[in-house]
Amino acid sequence: MVTELRVIIADDHPVVRKGLSDIFSESFPGSTVVEATTAQMALDLAAEGSWDLVMLDITMPGRNGLDALRDFKRDHPGLPVLVLSMHDEKQYAVRVLKAGASGYLSKEAAPEKLADAVQQILSGGRFVSKAVAHELVEVLVKKGGDDPHTVLSDREFDVFLRLASGETVTAIAKALSLSVKTVSTYRTRIIEKTGLPSNAQMARYAIHHRLL
Repeated sequence: MVTELRVIIADDHPVVRKGLSDIFSESFPGSTVVEATTAQMALDLAAEGSWDLVMLDITMPGRNGLDALRDFKRDHPGLPVLVLSMHDEKQYAVRVLKAGASGYLSKEAAPEKLADAVQQILSGGRFVSKAVAHELVEVLVKKGGDDPHTVLSDREFDVFLRLASGETVTAIAKALSLSVKTVSTYRTRIIEKTGLPSNAQMARYAIHHRLL
């Protein structure tokens, strides 16, 4: 059984970080837990040492967890990443697993399931809830999802969520270190793929599908 671990917890809410850190201290005595308040800070920490696990929130200021996940898998392919989120797991879990995450756990279930999830991941497996496992089977059978947002690339999905949240193209470009022209191109592709011609309609869609 895994006991002492070196872990990065990336979440912008101090109460959540404290709660997760306490769970680790109780479940894995002697573990070293370092906290990051942004996805970029987590990436910087990962580059500075050897780690056993990264716990990554999806929604954070600046770069979100889904965007950072791509960099983690590119720069640290052997480092397991467990994604945690308050969002509907059926809408996010399949996407993050396809992007290379080792598991997906809702924050609501973390107090009860975190230790099991970590053990399973560090034993070489992946962790998802039974509901997500069923959803994965459905995706494989359908070879894709029925909802328009499921056809968006990870970058398009990120921009879509930011537009739906009310961010301007200029603000998104600054947050993602992209040009305004590039973000505008993403917006055009999103409209073409989803059939949602305005930011207001994107917002209504995202709320209806529990993406925000």
